[in-house]
Amino acid sequence: MTKETNSHETSPAARRILLVEDDAGLRKQMQWALDPYKVVSAGSRGEALKLFEEEEDLRIIILDLGLPPDPDGASEGLKILDEILSSTPDAKVIILSGNADRAVAVNAVARGAFDFVSKPIEVDVLKLIVDRAARMYMLEEENRLLRANADRRLPGFVFSSPQMQHVAQTIERVARTDASVLILGESGTGKELVARALHESSSRSGAKLVAINCASIPENLLESELFGHERGAFTGAIKQTLGKFEIADKGTLFLDEIGDMPVALQAKLLRFLQSKQFERIGGRTTLTVNVRVISATNQPLKQLVADGRFREDLYYRLNEIRIDLPPLRERQGDAVILAQHFRNLCNREHSRNLRGFTKEAISALQSHGWPGNVRELENRVKRAVIMSDGPLLTEMDLELSASAKPRNLNLRDHMREVESALLREALVVADGNVSKAAKLMGISRPQVYNLLSTHKQRA
Repeated sequence: MTKETNSHETSPAARRILLVEDDAGLRKQMQWALDPYKVVSAGSRGEALKLFEEEEDLRIIILDLGLPPDPDGASEGLKILDEILSSTPDAKVIILSGNADRAVAVNAVARGAFDFVSKPIEVDVLKLIVDRAARMYMLEEENRLLRANADRRLPGFVFSSPQMQHVAQTIERVARTDASVLILGESGTGKELVARALHESSSRSGAKLVAINCASIPENLLESELFGHERGAFTGAIKQTLGKFEIADKGTLFLDEIGDMPVALQAKLLRFLQSKQFERIGGRTTLTVNVRVISATNQPLKQLVADGRFREDLYYRLNEIRIDLPPLRERQGDAVILAQHFRNLCNREHSRNLRGFTKEAISALQSHGWPGNVRELENRVKRAVIMSDGPLLTEMDLELSASAKPRNLNLRDHMREVESALLREALVVADGNVSKAAKLMGISRPQVYNLLSTHKQRA
């Protein structure tokens, strides 16, 4: 076994295997061949399920479909597969099958198995698939931990990308203050979710978070919505009405689509931000409230300022702290993690039991441009969960194309790319001088020559 297997030592579930095979001699050979993985074995469906239930860290299973009392068929093996995946969807089940049973093995993969190996078994091929299953389990386990940590800190946030980690850190720091926050991002990136996280993580969480969309309310009504009005202030004002600022007293007011606020109303908002005071429409009494203002827009506010459509002084007053939300297409790895999250939510909401996504669906999730961002992803997954015949969601269910190749997650490949790029840059800076390049890279001259040979570059 290569050193790669040792990388799984941090997870017991990634280095233990449940082998389900009724041939005792073959079980013994495979236990020896799969060293240093720790293999526990079972010869029947009952033994296999008992071991799986009792030992919590068995998540990689090698399963022969032909088991007694149906050794020439696949009924017992398929029952084990369904029962394991029903209780533990993240388990990686590798099917063993004869060449004549290839169609049954393909059916098992369609039901949620990780992969299959044809008999007679080639040990190197089996090891390769087991290593891949272990790596996949480790990645998924890491993503689950990331999601759990994110959910504990910021409810509703699901991510693993460094871009969103930076956003989360900013939210945690800013939430403790009363600074005005401006959230910028494309439609569907989760601006209201950020506003809610800022409020719920602040000392104002016991009071209300009041949201208003400045683009959805007619200009002549928006001022009344924000500041309220007195009875008789205008036609139809039959009673005194509180505005959003009063309702949000001691809490937070979220002004969504602030870029659509009329210029005339911007002056009144600026005055409130400076003094925390205002009058209702038709009123003469000056009111004071304690409100934190968070605003958001998908428009380029700086350009609106340059065009005279947004007040510069208001822009700087709102922009004490700015949070830039990256579009989903720039959040590496987050599309798949979010898709799994929405699948779990939709499974519970609609009483479904979709176990995951096909390889083609994952490829499509990774390659799609997501013009509608997280909102588009959520809608596609929700529709797919409702409409799919399962057990795995396909790219057809998601109405996506899987023409692009899936993103390469091989760490060694990425390390080679970084190594090659650093070597090229160091040689350019050093004018081709190997000694200087070695010093810049913090390695020896022989190591530089080794890298040159490896990457077939010339000094």
